[in-house]
Amino acid sequence: LHGEDGDDTYGDHATEHGGDLSRSVNISVSGAWLNPGGRRGGGRRRAKFGFRDGSPSKGTDSRPERIRQVADDALRRLQTDHIDFFYQRRVDPDVPIDDVAGTVGELIAAGKVRHFGLSEAGVATIRRAHAVQPVTALQSEYSLWWREPEEQIVPTLTELGIGLVAFSPLGRGLLTGTITAETKFGDPRANPDAFPRFAEENWQSNEALVELLRACGDEHGATPAQVALAWILARNPTDVPIVAK
Repeated sequence: LHGEDGDDTYGDHATEHGGDLSRSVNISVSGAWLNPGGRRGGGRRRAKFGFRDGSPSKGTDSRPERIRQVADDALRRLQTDHIDFFYQRRVDPDVPIDDVAGTVGELIAAGKVRHFGLSEAGVATIRRAHAVQPVTALQSEYSLWWREPEEQIVPTLTELGIGLVAFSPLGRGLLTGTITAETKFGDPRANPDAFPRFAEENWQSNEALVELLRACGDEHGATPAQVALAWILARNPTDVPIVAK
């Protein structure tokens, strides 16, 4: 299930966007579709918490009472008795990760949540959280274009038995082979001023990587994007790329 911003979530979009009726209705309709006849159907339900009113611009909010509110609202709108994966969207500097993990652990003990996930957390945070409540998966940017997690994050996940959910596995679109130096981005997150990897002075090295993927793909009848995704899966079959960008 994918939310409107590609964040792999439904639950907290219904709650963390507060009065946004269209999104809440969308969640409720999805809940009815997933549970024909009032019975839980197939598929896994994911929800996230971590931002005040669901808006990154308003800052983080992982207070225990907020976590419980997001979970209960997600259960109600998804019309289900449990959430399969419950992720913290961003680490909250004002709330100890031990408290966050403990609160999710209580939800797991109550049967409301099955698995606990983190997003873009550092090694120390991952270890502290995992010591309180086992972490099932970590979401982090990872691709042939962005391999920084290999330095410390990936070894830690391997040691602790935590899965990696790789977002932007296609390098925010670059590894599809469809972006050129003249491409204009509608998403401000891909603006060269905010994202130096898209800056003109870096384009030559970027283009070389794409051409390498294209050549490899031509040998195997695949696109650059397919090669980029195959690379992630080949490195660790338990890694899961979020194919959105």
